[in-house]
Parts: sequence; C-alpha cells; structure tokens
Amino acid sequence: MNIKMLKHFLALAESLHFGRASEECHISISALSRNIRQLEEELGVTLFHRDNRTVSLTQEGRRFVEYARDTSTQWNLIRHELTDHSKMLKGEISLYGSVTASYSFLYDLLSQFRNAHPGIEIKLRTGDPEHAVAHILDGKEDITIAAKPAKMNRNLAFKPIAISPLLFIGPLEQQLPNVPSEAPTNPDDWAKIPMILSESGVSRDHVDEWFRQQNITPRIYAQVTGNEAIVSMVSLGFGIGVVPKIVLDNSPLVDRIKVLAVQPELEPYDIGLFALQRNLKNPMVEAFWNLIG
Repeated sequence: MNIKMLKHFLALAESLHFGRASEECHISISALSRNIRQLEEELGVTLFHRDNRTVSLTQEGRRFVEYARDTSTQWNLIRHELTDHSKMLKGEISLYGSVTASYSFLYDLLSQFRNAHPGIEIKLRTGDPEHAVAHILDGKEDITIAAKPAKMNRNLAFKPIAISPLLFIGPLEQQLPNVPSEAPTNPDDWAKIPMILSESGVSRDHVDEWFRQQNITPRIYAQVTGNEAIVSMVSLGFGIGVVPKIVLDNSPLVDRIKVLAVQPELEPYDIGLFALQRNLKNPMVEAFWNLIG
C-alpha cells in the first residue's frame, strides 16, 4: 500500500465513477481498477460493490474512507515539515461552497489567500449549501462556507463572516390568482398561497419555525435544492419563496421579483467558515482560517 493508492481509492470513493476518478488521478480506467483490486487484496476485504452500471462502497469501504483521508492529510503534513525548510507553505486544500458564496465571499478570500500563499494549490467545489457542513463532517473538504445551524456538531469549528437576512419574495407582477405580488395579511390567506422552499437546511428550519409561530399551515408547492432555483420559480409566478438576501444581491433575476414586506421578519442567520477542529492544526487550513480576523 502506498499514498498514491490511497489517493486513487479516495477519488473513486468520492465520485463512485471509474471514469471521473481516473480523470482526476490522471491514469487509465484499467490502471485505476487494477490499483483498487490490489488494495483490496492487501486489505483482504472488498471495498466497492461493482456492476456494469454502478459503483458503491461496502461497509468495509466506508470504514476505510476515514483512515485513508486521515492518512493522506498526515502524509501531506509530514512531507511538508521534513522537506520544506523555507517559510512558504506548500500543498493542497479543498474548499466547498455554493455559487452564491463564491460570488459573495470566496472571491475576495481566494484572492487574498493566493497572494499570501502562492505555493498552496486550491481545489474549489461548488454545490448546494445544504450539503456544505456534511462535506466537512464526512472529511470530503477541508473548509466550507455555509450558514450556521442551530445545533453545532462538537467536532466542528466555525468562524463567522457575515449575517444574512432571510426574505420572502414574490413575482414582480401577479401572474396567477393565488400568487399575490404583495404580502398576505392573515393566516388564512397565507395557507392558500403556493410556497417554494428549500428542501432542507438552515433557511428551511427558520421558515418552518416562522410558520409555526404564526399558526400557519403552509401550502408547499415545491421543495428545491439551491436558492437560485427558488428565485427562478418565483420570477415565473409559480409561488412565493424564501431566500437569503445575499442570493438576491447576486441574482440576475433580481429585477423580476419583489421583496415582500412581511412582519414579523424571518430570523437572519450567520454565515461563515467551517472546518473540523482537528484540521485547524494543518498549517494550510490554519492559514486560510486566519484570513478572517
């Protein structure tokens, strides 16, 4: 077993696709498959279920993922400590955030970080904000930017960047009889309106709590992943939605929706960096973490 073999295993474990994993590792599919078989032979267990269409981790494979990630991280750290006698940090860190986060916060942070630490390679992945914290807990990324949940896992470290209000939004002009362009004034009216909400995550928790406090049973028209999709559906007149203000600030559809004057207002949430507590000992993660004062 060697560190390259572990990296090949991790690439396949994350993508569950031999083609994508082989491209990431810059080797052929046959070479990747051969390395995985060799790893399984050395361990004496099957790490992946494979058939002609799908690849999935076995129970043993899921357990081995944590070992492989920790070992890969420790290898990078000790190699840096032993071989690099300069003051320049070298290595790789992985970041995760939504498209909105990339526009709003990560651009400036990445610019500062690259100027301060040109020897560190940055891998940035974008996706749904609801999955950001899970990516950290699963060890898939070193740092992510996301909204702070009401209950924090004790293994997580959080550093706040900004506070974002949550806003009710409607279409600029009424297009359907049951989708008004003004805020409803009583629970009965609210209950008739189709709502377009996040499938899960902090914003959904906040809006669910708001409806409970107002004794409203909402009519859920659509539950979607990604705040940008909510703005799109609202702009087309399908219903009323709830999105963070930072999403609207960066949306090309902002001129096609209206922010509704709803009282009481939704509770805002904190946005910031997340990392595993133990990963803050990694000098590259620490360097990015310290960009925020």
